Amino acid sequence: MELRRGKAISNAEELEFAIFCIENIAARLGIDAEIVYRNLTEKSDILEQYIISEYEVLHTQSKEYIISDIIDVMREEGVNV
Repeated sequence: MELRRGKAISNAEELEFAIFCIENIAARLGIDAEIVYRNLTEKSDILEQYIISEYEVLHTQSKEYIISDIIDVMREEGVNV
């Protein structure tokens, strides 16, 4: 999967979705949410390039699909999960 050029969080809905993703990825992996945030922002650009850029599509999916999909993207991008 090729990541698109990212965009910054522009509204409360996108912010809430980003937090939802970070917290649920952390819960699924059994790690601290701060580690997930760093992995999505400092060790990659997945937060902006995928989660926020694809917000319109992603937020319509099930929680399980969203979390599994983002973890797959993290693995594809070489982010330790």
